[in-house]
Amino acid sequence: MLNFTYFNPVKIVFGKGTIKELPNLIPAASKVMMVYGGGSIKQNGVYDQVAKAMAGRPMIEFAGIEPNPRYETCMKCVDSIRSEGADFLLAVGGGSSLDAVKFIAVASCYSGDDPWDFMKDPRRVPAEVLPLGCVITLPATGSEANCFAVISRDSTREKLAFSSPQLFPKFSILDPATTFSLPPRQTVNGIVDAFVHVMEQYMTFDAGSPLQDRQAEAILLTLLEEGPKAMANPKSYSARSNIMWCATNALSGLIGCGVPQDWSTHMIGHEITVLYGLDHAQTLALIYPGTIRHFQERKKQKLLQYARRVWGLADGDENALINAAIEKTEDFFRSLGVGTRLADYKIPAEAGKLVAERLAKRGRPLGERGDVKPSDVEAIFALRA
Repeated sequence: MLNFTYFNPVKIVFGKGTIKELPNLIPAASKVMMVYGGGSIKQNGVYDQVAKAMAGRPMIEFAGIEPNPRYETCMKCVDSIRSEGADFLLAVGGGSSLDAVKFIAVASCYSGDDPWDFMKDPRRVPAEVLPLGCVITLPATGSEANCFAVISRDSTREKLAFSSPQLFPKFSILDPATTFSLPPRQTVNGIVDAFVHVMEQYMTFDAGSPLQDRQAEAILLTLLEEGPKAMANPKSYSARSNIMWCATNALSGLIGCGVPQDWSTHMIGHEITVLYGLDHAQTLALIYPGTIRHFQERKKQKLLQYARRVWGLADGDENALINAAIEKTEDFFRSLGVGTRLADYKIPAEAGKLVAERLAKRGRPLGERGDVKPSDVEAIFALRA
């Protein structure tokens, strides 16, 4: 097992009706800025629940956070915070609202010329940032249990991830009942996102970490079982609860302790979102089967383990088991109604070269060994035609 330091201070408040706990979680003297997206929380009753819970407490609002939160929108919120004097941030919605709030928490306290600086160099994150909490209504990113965020910037055509220990939420409220009204597309995105989050940490090479492997496999198996149930019966509290808890545990840091991690599919996916406008989860379903296919030799041991433990495969030689596991992974994504091929999104074949060039310019190492080359990226795209 590799060396690691594990720290996660987030208070998770899980279950039906838990939004009413907000006054007990936010300091009484705080002036709260509630940040949310396009208004779905007003349609599903979550907005009213928050307003009722926070009645009599000073709170202002900022709406309009996009599904892929944009720097330009976040900076408008920063301006509002500075003029209104808010000192506590509350994200209400999905991971995009929370990612935006994490950026806003830093940008509001940043003294440099351009807050985009700390997106490229997290060492520039100031020691003090605005405290934040969240009410999560779309289980997907796991942002409610970690200190990571992803932000896009229109002017530079970039989508970057950053992290800082200061960005752990003080609390995260997870009420599965708030997810009953999610459109099928968002439910699917959440399942795919959580699934690939696990795979990025699990599908690498053996580091002598059987506990983490089995924790990862438990999440994958639960998603395989509960995902179709939630699609068939959107108001199943049991299915929604399990999917929500899977998404949180997929990226809380626990299953990644002491193991090598990949994340190349995510980095490729970010470029696809910027260039072609796909949902984040769509990019993962598109690219991930190609990633494990291209690197099946270096991931052979884990692919065989995955085939046997997750898919219950036993017949055939090793290559047959690996091929079957990869095919079943792609079939699972397609069974949820998400595309897995370039043609599904009318993305041209030359996209691979463009994405490879953009990633090379960033200079960040890709893959669990840090040796994924532009030619590998192009080869992965070629497998997704």
